[in-house]
Amino acid sequence: MHVSCALVPADTVSRVLVLGVCSLKGGVGKTSVTLGLASAALERGLRTLVVDLDPQGDSTMALGAGVAPGGGDVASVLDDPTQASVEAATVPSGWVDDGLDVLVGSERTVLHDRLDDADIDRLRFALSWVGGYDLVLVDCPPSLGGLTRTGLTACDRALVVTEPGLFAVMAVGRAMRTIDELRRGPAPALQPLGIAVNRVRARSVEQAFRLEELAKLYGPLVLTPHVPERAALQQAQGAAQPVHAWPGAAAAELAGVFDALLERALRAPRR
Repeated sequence: MHVSCALVPADTVSRVLVLGVCSLKGGVGKTSVTLGLASAALERGLRTLVVDLDPQGDSTMALGAGVAPGGGDVASVLDDPTQASVEAATVPSGWVDDGLDVLVGSERTVLHDRLDDADIDRLRFALSWVGGYDLVLVDCPPSLGGLTRTGLTACDRALVVTEPGLFAVMAVGRAMRTIDELRRGPAPALQPLGIAVNRVRARSVEQAFRLEELAKLYGPLVLTPHVPERAALQQAQGAAQPVHAWPGAAAAELAGVFDALLERALRAPRR
């Protein structure tokens, strides 16, 4: 099976943007946003790698990625971050024949959630072998542990995903503090891209209140347009298809939102 990446020394991949997608609360649609960005990147013609750090492996499944021919997965990459382990764990997405690859997720990555900061640069080192891409998307777990810290340490920018609800808004603060802590420690180049608000319903009074609260707390870091709650997103993902290829006006609306989020990410300085 063909894998479109080229594995090269770190100093040849200076143009790639590594974007972490994170949330410290489960169920807010973090993986859905990752997949939406992957769809937008594919539509734009950007060669993209999705790194599935979430032990649930939802990105791997939704992207239609099969078992890696080399038998590897992201856990084996973190065990031994070498060129060979990255190559053995990377497969093409089932969405298209070329241009979108997956570093395969695994439930075994949960073992790395307990690692301390001495091992926090393992993914960053592994990605130094990856070239041939314009964008790397890191789908982090929905928790604050070693895996999330490892994922964000490998990134240039972090996108925090939330929804307009009380507990999700509270989790944004924890995520932003984690990003700031990493910036002052092992990941000085890491910067917050912003906060993507998912599953927004236009007529919800409670959601309107939470959106106003987010705006007061984080100002321009709250990215617009928000991601509306539309069944088309789940339908496309359930069919292992990019939302840009899904029929209907709702899918087209979502595609436009993800295009705007991707454009914001691409304007960020690259390492």
